[in-house]
Amino acid sequence: MAIESTREEVTRPRRLAWGALTLFLAAFAVFESVKYGLPTTAAALGFFVLPDAARLAGPRLPGLLHQAAHRVWIPLVVLVGYSFGPIVWPPLFTAGLGWLTRIAIDRTFGHRPPSLRPASS
Repeated sequence: MAIESTREEVTRPRRLAWGALTLFLAAFAVFESVKYGLPTTAAALGFFVLPDAARLAGPRLPGLLHQAAHRVWIPLVVLVGYSFGPIVWPPLFTAGLGWLTRIAIDRTFGHRPPSLRPASS
């Protein structure tokens, strides 16, 4: 019982942090979509549903494609690479925002890829 309460104590601040990040990323994606127009909106919405599309495309639920679509590092690399790189194409940036927003929503509600779930004892 002590282990479960400790996990809950650790999980609550983590979920609050993910929730705050979700709100920030969603507001930033809306700002960029309004600023740059329809292509950026389409990219943000398309990559927002990417994790679900990866789940439908794979033959197995915990497949490699499904796990890769739920990793934080991939859209984060896209956002940082776009910010510091020579590429100037706003739909790429909003696609990363949409993708990371979706991952943050999933993590806020406690959904994680099977490889990141704690082992059950």
